Amino acid sequence: MTGPVRAAGGVLVRDGKVCLVHRPRYDDWTLPKGHLHHDEHPIVGAAREVLEETGWPGRVRLALPSISYPLPDGRLKTVDYWLMEAAGEGGPVNDTDEVDRVEWLSFAEAAERVSYDDERSVLEHAAALPPITSVVVLVRHAHAGERKKWTGNDALRPIDPTGEQEAERFAALCGPIGPERLFAATPLRCKQTLEPLAATLGGAPIVVDGAFAEPADADEAPAKAKLSAERLLDLRDGGGVPAICSQGKIIPHLLATLLDEDDAEPYKTAKGDSWLLTWCGERLLAPTPL
Repeated sequence: MTGPVRAAGGVLVRDGKVCLVHRPRYDDWTLPKGHLHHDEHPIVGAAREVLEETGWPGRVRLALPSISYPLPDGRLKTVDYWLMEAAGEGGPVNDTDEVDRVEWLSFAEAAERVSYDDERSVLEHAAALPPITSVVVLVRHAHAGERKKWTGNDALRPIDPTGEQEAERFAALCGPIGPERLFAATPLRCKQTLEPLAATLGGAPIVVDGAFAEPADADEAPAKAKLSAERLLDLRDGGGVPAICSQGKIIPHLLATLLDEDDAEPYKTAKGDSWLLTWCGERLLAPTPL
């Protein structure tokens, strides 16, 4: 017996209907899902499995409740689910050994058809959500060595090898979300954090925006975060999905400001880590750490 089993899947929605798949091996109807590859992030694995089992690419919009259950060998299996919008054009099912039928049903019909109570609860949670209107991806710049060892202008301190790996990881996480516009705080390390993502978008421009740069005095961060929040909301409403790279002193206060909360402590963010922000109209749902 080895460790717990990790899997991921999606509630894939198109024109108000949700996708279920039929697995002939079990003769059941389920949400599209599957095991994660080694070290694969759940958001990446979920998008891959949805495409393989339904033929449709999905754009991730929100994290949904996870489910866990024991396997016959005693291991615990956990499945992370994401709400996805079907994107582009659907194609044939790739995983024909696993899936032989795909159907688009209303949420009520899907809740009746699905074979498992825990997946029914995930469907019911998704059905109760208000319409998703916009998403933003927010990332703290990747590792850039030690400030005290950098003798030049700190704004020019570049990301280091660890930071390069973090920037590549962030680009991979953004693939299922589909950002189209890129914005970086003024330090070079912020722009460099977005460069692998820009490359995946065919060389998309990275706009340097001082609204997301931290102030020299940390005590001024809460006030600066109000400006950052206003700018972020402008970008949110500008069409497409923006990805924004900011800094460690700003991000906690920025998120607290967006949520109209006083305590920024829960939103402290490690270098290279990111958040998926999802709105229903003007209501920001709980930010999802990626």
